Amino acid sequence: MANGKSSAQERILLVEGTNDKYVVINLWRQYYNMSPNFLISDKEGIDNLLQSIRGEVLNEERTAVGILVDADDCLMNRWQAVADRLKNADITPPLNPTSSGTIIESNPRVGVWLMPDNQHPGELEDFIKAMIPPYDPVWPLSESYIDGIPQEDRKFAAGKTLRAKVNAWLATREDPRPMGTAIRAGDLDANAQISSSFVNWLQGMFG
Repeated sequence: MANGKSSAQERILLVEGTNDKYVVINLWRQYYNMSPNFLISDKEGIDNLLQSIRGEVLNEERTAVGILVDADDCLMNRWQAVADRLKNADITPPLNPTSSGTIIESNPRVGVWLMPDNQHPGELEDFIKAMIPPYDPVWPLSESYIDGIPQEDRKFAAGKTLRAKVNAWLATREDPRPMGTAIRAGDLDANAQISSSFVNWLQGMFG
């Protein structure tokens, strides 16, 4: 894999936020013992990311553009939002996302990963939940803790219950950590099927 700064700048992964960025960085390091050989651009939100797609794809310096977004409540709605921007940049996406991560062999190469797994609604926290070791004794307690908070006392949005549960679990680690650092520390299983599939997609895009 190429490591030069110029080649890394040619390959870019667009992400919605800081957590996505450091999950990617630490997963790549776990698999390859090195920093990613591509640039990761935190667009600070889905709206900014969608607006940036056309410009990134049409940037003549780019050889590969990856797009990492949450599926949220409707996977196909999010897929269509990304696909429409790609069409506006003269890229023809497939009608449906590929379960192993979409890669379009165009110029530049374009890839799309819909969190958590290109098949179901959800977000980064669903991906992280699938990396919690099986039969972890604390996870059910974290779920029970959040579920036990009365509705009137919940400060998180109704659709963010899983995020609260994941962060409650992370808070119980020996040294409470954000998601990306928990991967590096071994609290999360980097070899879980979902993370292996994701790294395979990254490798196909940028390797």
